[in-house]
Amino acid sequence: MATPSPGYSMILRVEAPAGLTVTSELAAAAARAGAAVTALDIVESHADHVVVDVSCNVSDASHRDEVRDSLEALDGVRVRKISDRTFLIHLGGKIEVTPRVSLRNRDDLSRAYTPGVARVCMAIHDNPEDARRLTIKRNTVAVVTDGTAVLGLGDIGPAAALPVMEGKAALFKAFAGVDAWPVCLDTTDTDEIVRIVKAMAPVYGGINLEDIAAPRCFEIEARLREELDIPVFHDDQHGTAIVALAALFNALRVVDKQIGDIKVVVSGVGAAGHAIIQLLKAQGVQDIIACSRKGAIHRGESYDDPHRQWIAENTNETGFSGSLKEAVVGSDVFIGVSAPDLLDGADVAAMNDRAIVFAMANPDPEIDPGVAAEHAAVVATGRSDFPNQINNVLAFPGLFRGLLDAGASDITTDMLVAAAQAIADCVAEDELNASYIVPSVFDQHVAPAVAEAVQQAAQQDTRQLAPVAAR
Repeated sequence: MATPSPGYSMILRVEAPAGLTVTSELAAAAARAGAAVTALDIVESHADHVVVDVSCNVSDASHRDEVRDSLEALDGVRVRKISDRTFLIHLGGKIEVTPRVSLRNRDDLSRAYTPGVARVCMAIHDNPEDARRLTIKRNTVAVVTDGTAVLGLGDIGPAAALPVMEGKAALFKAFAGVDAWPVCLDTTDTDEIVRIVKAMAPVYGGINLEDIAAPRCFEIEARLREELDIPVFHDDQHGTAIVALAALFNALRVVDKQIGDIKVVVSGVGAAGHAIIQLLKAQGVQDIIACSRKGAIHRGESYDDPHRQWIAENTNETGFSGSLKEAVVGSDVFIGVSAPDLLDGADVAAMNDRAIVFAMANPDPEIDPGVAAEHAAVVATGRSDFPNQINNVLAFPGLFRGLLDAGASDITTDMLVAAAQAIADCVAEDELNASYIVPSVFDQHVAPAVAEAVQQAAQQDTRQLAPVAAR
């Protein structure tokens, strides 16, 4: 049975005979069925019976039913109702709009709305740049998706993708004070998505593209970056790459290897894999082999996908053409952003000494982390129930905070690397070990550190570009 998870958190409302041991008996029955009991609350008490809310984590829907049956096997016990706590927090959505100004009287209304608002409108009309200063554009990001590549769910459409985008918006606000809003588009036409995002861009200070399937995501991002004057960020690509690079910086410190000396094998050449390879190359990694389902990407073959063709032309200088399992032999680092169960312990054992394994496929990684840890010095995943979670939430809130504060119009490689270094530096020297190469997602120092680093990088880029613009 899978490990109970907060993602399947249930409240079972149970009616049971009154007695001194009733709560302990209910807890024991739930535990016998494998539930992780988190709370027991008596919500009603009567002379002959009590009603108890049993809060617990289970592994899936069938496990929930096993827990219910275990409780009802007790004499006189009946489960009245089961509430799914995950669904409960989604009732009515997870975000809302709250005014930042009070509207208590006619004077307030006259300044916030008519007639006073007309003066502000005309100020922006006369100087469009004032929109960044005088509207929500200063602090607002659009989270844009078409619902074609959602989490591990795939193409589920825009409506079903909305809970994920709401969650992303909530994370923006909670971690970096950025106001974000879900924009779920009922189209998969690249031209139409570009047109819609361009048309709504005046409201926003940045665009976060999310869960758009490859290869369309590449073209959409490239065209929007070219045609808009606000930063456009595809989190599935660059967010993953930032945190993976941050983790690699610290993992190399643990194993005492230099980034220019390592051999890296990347499994997965979609959005995340392509971005990771770009950042690795920008940081001086010389020896990279990228593998798709068919094996290594290499110069000896032509690819219809221009991004795979770029990988073929910029990696794998030896022309290796074998399988993923063959590629990892003698490598120092494995980075997986692909599919589950591609490697086994023997494959990791065939890597170089003090190997690093980032198995980031979600929810099931390329190799069982426990098996990988038997042979590798450092292991990381994309999951929260193992050490070293490579989670994009370490990157995107602070990144956009820095971009908005800098008034940036684009995102450069220097900004991405600055974000990665800031994340890595949040792990102090006396904290660093094989099980702690990235900070906790709840570390309150991370987002401000990333924001400051990105803002400084953006300002440096502006200074470098200013003489060119003057000419």
